[in-house]
Amino acid sequence: MKSLKLSLLAAFLVAATFPAFAQSDSKVPVNTVVTVLGPSYTAPPALGKSDVVVYAGQTREDVTSWTPAQGDKATLDLAILIDDGINLGPQLNDLRNFISNLPKNTNVGVFYAMNGVVQPPGFKFTSDHAAAAKALRISTGFSGTATSIYLDLIDLIKRWPANAPRREILVIGDGIDRYRGDPDSPDVAQTISMAQKAGIVIHTLYARVESPASRNMIRVSYGQANLGQMAYETGGEAFFQGLSTPVAFAPFLGQLDMVLHNQYLLTFTTDRSKKKGGEYRRFRINTEQKNVEISAPPGVWVPGAPR
Repeated sequence: MKSLKLSLLAAFLVAATFPAFAQSDSKVPVNTVVTVLGPSYTAPPALGKSDVVVYAGQTREDVTSWTPAQGDKATLDLAILIDDGINLGPQLNDLRNFISNLPKNTNVGVFYAMNGVVQPPGFKFTSDHAAAAKALRISTGFSGTATSIYLDLIDLIKRWPANAPRREILVIGDGIDRYRGDPDSPDVAQTISMAQKAGIVIHTLYARVESPASRNMIRVSYGQANLGQMAYETGGEAFFQGLSTPVAFAPFLGQLDMVLHNQYLLTFTTDRSKKKGGEYRRFRINTEQKNVEISAPPGVWVPGAPR
């Protein structure tokens, strides 16, 4: 009888603890990068973990980590992708100054979009900012968007190893898809999907590419819409100055610098995806702090069941 009671007790304990394991396994941690700014790209007040709340639909998620991207957590891989058909002159000095003044824990790569393949072919990032700034050159005039700059972005994302907690891209081009056509280009959609899954933030700066398409205001509007959508869907910033290349890049690069200096690494738990390959799930982040603007991707990639 004593043996039977012990067996029943053991069975009860297993049954009681099993739901806890099942519930724990149903939740997974997900990570994303969040930008916090004051009004008009000014420095914000500091936000703590208790200052932010995250919702997926109507469900409040558990924020497990809210870490400023500062100090040893500030490592950033920044790719600058320039359409090789842009006519850059004085703006090159603005770019050189921006790269030269990047924090020492930023690894930067300067790339050119040419015919659907990122140039140079050697896929390299460097912490030697002076060397990276020196790599900037006047464009060749062969438009990378003769095919599609999105093919170059897809190529870049495919080959980019996840070596840093933050991976971000600054795209300088007009956003027109000369290969697939606009609106609703499948290459734009694929670029966004790949960046979302990889956790890559894309910033865009409109600059005019000389071609017949750039003289069509409808296509220019489509291109700017593509750039804006790409930035929004990945949590980045989209910079424009009308329908022309800005005379100076410095004001926009200064705003981007403020963005990069005021980011947080957010981790929260959410229900595991029921899809084997995972899924992209929308979420939102809020704060009650005043005079604070929060920018983040509108969704995050949630893994599926472990294989």
